[in-house]
This record gives sequence, C-alpha cells and structure tokens, in this order.
Amino acid sequence: MKRSIFTIRMMAACTFMLFFLQPEKVRGQEVITLSECYEWAHANYPLIRQHKLIEQTEQYNLSNATKGWLPQLSVSAKATYQSDVTKLPFDAEKLSALIPGLEIPTLNKDQYQVVAEVNQTIWDGGTIRSTRQLTQAQAVADREQLESDLYALDDRVNQLYFGCLLQDELLRQNGLLQKELQINIDRIAAMIDNGVANQSDLESMQVELLNARQKEIELKAGRKAYGQMLAVLIGKPYTGQQTLQIPALPGTSLSGTINRPELRALDARSNMLEIQNKQVTAGLMPRIGAFIQGGYGRPGLNMLENSFEPFYIAGVRLSWNMGKLYTLKNDRRKIETNRQAVEVQRETFLFNTRLQLLQQNTEIRKITDLMKKDEEIIRLRTSIKNAAEAKLANGVISVTDLIREINSEDMAKQTAAAHCIQQLQAIYNYMYTTNEKE
Repeated sequence: MKRSIFTIRMMAACTFMLFFLQPEKVRGQEVITLSECYEWAHANYPLIRQHKLIEQTEQYNLSNATKGWLPQLSVSAKATYQSDVTKLPFDAEKLSALIPGLEIPTLNKDQYQVVAEVNQTIWDGGTIRSTRQLTQAQAVADREQLESDLYALDDRVNQLYFGCLLQDELLRQNGLLQKELQINIDRIAAMIDNGVANQSDLESMQVELLNARQKEIELKAGRKAYGQMLAVLIGKPYTGQQTLQIPALPGTSLSGTINRPELRALDARSNMLEIQNKQVTAGLMPRIGAFIQGGYGRPGLNMLENSFEPFYIAGVRLSWNMGKLYTLKNDRRKIETNRQAVEVQRETFLFNTRLQLLQQNTEIRKITDLMKKDEEIIRLRTSIKNAAEAKLANGVISVTDLIREINSEDMAKQTAAAHCIQQLQAIYNYMYTTNEKE
C-alpha cells in the first residue's frame, strides 16, 4: 500500500493545479476545510446533547450509590387484637388473697406499637463499590456508543463535501469549454467575412455553445443542492460564497489498522460485563450493620406492664442471604453469554470492515492507474483538436468534425478532473473506514 500512496501523491498534482491556481475565485470568499465540516457536523447534530444527559445520569446514580453508607431510617406502626395474652402459670386471685396488696396485671388483647429504627451499614460485602464501578462503566459504554453513532456523520460529510468539489471542477471545465467554443465562433465569423465558411458552420458552433451553457445550468443546480445539504448538516447558512478547500493527502502511507469507535464501544461493554460479574460476587457476601430502635406502645418491652411505655433496643446485626446461591451459576452463565455475544459482534465488525478496506484499496489503485493515462489522453486530444482547427482553416474538414474533436477533448478533461476528485474521495473513504487521521 505504501508504494501506491506515493504514486497517488504524484498523480494528485493535477488536483492542486486545478484548484489552488485560482486566486480570483477564493478572494473575498469564506474558505471552509473538511476538518471544520467534521467538527461543525458533530456540534450541530441533535444527538450531541446526549453527552450531557449521560453525564447527568452518571452523577445521579453515583450519588445514589454513595448514599448507601448513610444511616437508613424506617418507621413502622401496628395495632393488633389477639385471641390470648401472656399469663402467669398460677391463680392470681388465690395469690392476692395470700399476699394482701399484691396486684397481678392482666394484658389487654388489643395492643399498639410505633417503632422507629436507624440502620447503619458497617460492611456490605462490596456491593456499593461494585455499584459505583458499574455506574461508571455504563457511562463509559454509553459515551463510546454515542461516539460510534456520531462517527457515521463523517461519512455523510465526505459524500457531500467531495460532491461539491466535483461539481466545482466540472463547472471550471465547462467554463474552459465555453471559452474554447467562443474562440472558434469568432474564428468562423472571420472566415465567413473572408468567404471561406458559411452561416450554418457558425450556427453549428453557436448551438454547441448553447449546449455548454445548458450544462452549466445543470451543474450549478447540482452544486447548489450539494452545498445546501452540506450547510444543513454542519449547521451553517448557505450563501453560495463559501469555497471548499481541497483536503491534503495523508503525509504517510495508509496503515490499514482499524481504529474505529465501534471497537472502543465494544471494549467498554466487555468491561461493563466484567464489573457485573464482580457485582454478582458482592451479592453473595454477608452484611454487617449497627442498628437502634426506639418505640412507644402497649405493652413495651416489659410484657407484664399493661400500659403505654417508651422503649429502645441497640445492637449489631449480621445478615446473609443464601438464596442468591440458587441463581449464582445462571447469573454467571448469562454474563458469559453476553460477553461471547460482544466478541461475535467484534469479529463480525472486523470481518466486514476488512472486506470494505479491500474493496476501497482496489478502488484507489484502479483510479490511480486511470490517472496515469489521463495526462497523455488530454495531450493527444488537444493535439488532435488543434490539428482539426488548422484543417478547418484550410477547408479540409467541416465544422462538425471540429466540434466532435472539441467535445472529445472536453470529455477527456472532465474525466481527468473527475478522477482527481474521486481519488481524493477514495482515500478519505479509506481513512474513514480505518479512522486514520490526516
């Protein structure tokens, strides 16, 4: 590929001559570059606002996860009626008779209680930490996916930008053709004055000039359409006064190394799955926490006191949910299945991208080989046309023959100009496919 790129650089000299040797076209006009169009298109696309939403969601989720270390307050209340209550295992009336003044209370069957409890996590098995890590990994994955979606804009910019450049060059060639036809009209008019040509010869050349002017109208309409679509994509007003700069060829050979944002998005998803695996492990760990309860009810902690009393309980609690062991194996299998799915997507993307690069590399080589012949074809067509003009002056051929040679030369120049733009576009399409920067 390195050898072909140097050939491309030599053959692209025609492109620079066609465009940059036109100072009168650029003077007083805004010059826009391809890199600027990339930036403007990304900034203008509505999806770019998703960046801020992803950041806000990440901050909210991280804040919520951190609050798991804060004391957790819960309040409960209940009113019950029960069929029986706690009683002493002896006859209260006989005991009161033996011990004067002794009263043994009897609990009411309707009971009431209001309890407030504060729990403080001491160790959660790493759940909060893994939740924070998963939140950050999810945000990274969302950002990379967004960059992948936005990257597709570069291809759309390429199509419109190089479409404008091609129309500009065809318009330039059309202008040269009109000048050529006008010169021959003037020459034939002089020949009519000298009696060596007739009016029909002049009219034939004038018809060709009118055809060229019609073609100019079509080309200008096409250029305006491309320019308007590009203006909408980059969010800039279309004035018809912008000049698009010819992008430079890459300074080094095209490496073919694929560095697309889609791959980074898949890497981020793989990392997120690894953190999900850690979260499953954290879910198996026991929890240790401190708590304090305060309440008011009838009865209180003293079950023999049949009155409303305040009470409190403080202590340390250990809890271990063994139920997660039932689903542990399936949870890990699900994560592994998702990881394999990501790898399949990666391999599929790389496979398709390599095929695309192969096709684009072939296209670059084909256009380069065609460009090697363009200069010689133009030289020969120009020589034939000049000879035809001399023959017409000597009355050897007709105006129709000269028109045919003029059109053949013009077609050769248009083809060469199109090859110059197509070559650049093919190279930048290749660079887009690999995400290789200038």
